Amino acid sequence: MKRLVPHTLTAALLFALAPQLVRAETAILAGGCFWCVEADLEKLPGVREAVSGYAGGTTENPTYKTYERGGHREVVKVDFDETRISYGELVAVFLRTIDVTDPGGQFCDRGHAYSTAIYPLDAAQAEQASAEIGKAQKVLKGKIVTPVEQPALFWPAEDYHQNYYKSGVRTLTRFGYVTRADAYKGYRKGCGRDARVKSVWGGEAYHGLPGAGS
Repeated sequence: MKRLVPHTLTAALLFALAPQLVRAETAILAGGCFWCVEADLEKLPGVREAVSGYAGGTTENPTYKTYERGGHREVVKVDFDETRISYGELVAVFLRTIDVTDPGGQFCDRGHAYSTAIYPLDAAQAEQASAEIGKAQKVLKGKIVTPVEQPALFWPAEDYHQNYYKSGVRTLTRFGYVTRADAYKGYRKGCGRDARVKSVWGGEAYHGLPGAGS
């Protein structure tokens, strides 16, 4: 005898198998060393993935050896779930993880390649980014130099840069033969990133970011 599946059970199975609607969004942000930006923003609820790369220059297919000569910055492409966090909220958190007062780079990394910027992908993102910078200006009394740039192509960095901050691969560095994760921690502390961010932002440093500064 053919078994009949109750309508309610059939509907539940169909719902489970159907693709779920998720509003995905992307942000491209430059905040100095891309390892650090990636490490910070991947902790943010609603962020699916952060990918290190290059953007803003005039050359195609930049590499770690050539991106600076091509006028690119180190950037991170952040893919996030817009049902959990808006682009504006993401930008607000990002601003509080960097030194927005430094036009010449970030912390111990100097030069245009390490300077901060926001690369909106459309007019709506540009408007939201400018609004968040305006709010942050009031907190810091007009000291912010981080620009909202024109849209730019994103070029992913080499594989070994991705997830560097949590990689168990061992490598020879100035800290010895250690995992990339340990080398990252030594670099971040030695570069003074967290101390400077806290000096700039005070109590708002890393606001909204769980487990920040690591």
